[in-house]
Amino acid sequence: MNQPVFSNTQIFAHRGANREAAENTRLAFDKALLYPIDGMETDVQMSKDQVTVLYHDDETGKLGFAGRHIDDFTLAELESLDFAQYFANGIESESVLTLKEFIKRYRGRCRLQIEIKIGAWESTRHQRLKTRQALELIETSQNGDVFLSSFDLECMIYANQLKPGFPLFYTLEQDQGLYVVESVLEQHPYLAGLCLPIQTLDLSMMRHLRELDKQVLTYTCNSEEDIQKALDLAVDVLITDDIPKALNMRQSWTGKQIS
Repeated sequence: MNQPVFSNTQIFAHRGANREAAENTRLAFDKALLYPIDGMETDVQMSKDQVTVLYHDDETGKLGFAGRHIDDFTLAELESLDFAQYFANGIESESVLTLKEFIKRYRGRCRLQIEIKIGAWESTRHQRLKTRQALELIETSQNGDVFLSSFDLECMIYANQLKPGFPLFYTLEQDQGLYVVESVLEQHPYLAGLCLPIQTLDLSMMRHLRELDKQVLTYTCNSEEDIQKALDLAVDVLITDDIPKALNMRQSWTGKQIS
């Protein structure tokens, strides 16, 4: 497994190398692994016939079906579509990548962050089935080699009920500050940590999370300012679209953390 260089902050590729290939595709993940990254983040949804697959957006406009959702299609139908068609000319077509294949193909090569996407249109049953299937496919987490995150707190609550002790990270929106952080962790101490937007992350929030012995993930750090801020705050995981920039900045990091 790839290891960090100097700073303890780990670099995660956001949906793979999404600036070099279509996000959440085999090529994007393969290209990401050409760099000395520590992990990769991906997004999980579920097909109409209840197979967990990788896709980020609420709607399938990138696939040529505006106004529809991934769960409007069976796995066979998704396999017939080109998930790389929107990216650029000259990129080979790619069928949908299932979560099962993703785990089999990439587990052990780097850490894997699996973001469970929950749609407002989905039934509670469908949401829970997706979460349950993800946990069943992962089976166990070896020192956090694979972990779950979600913007949906109910998803994290249900995941903890299914598998207590499994590493879970609640992902917050930009308008959710320290008060929300304190409230969430007071009510849900089983969370391994939080995944926070870099814009709202600051020293007071970091100190609070460290006092509670919680891990800190931050997204999505692409500018030099945001990457430097994440490194100075010594976050555990920095999620980025700009893999080379983040790796280069980590390697040249001065070690002068914010105090």
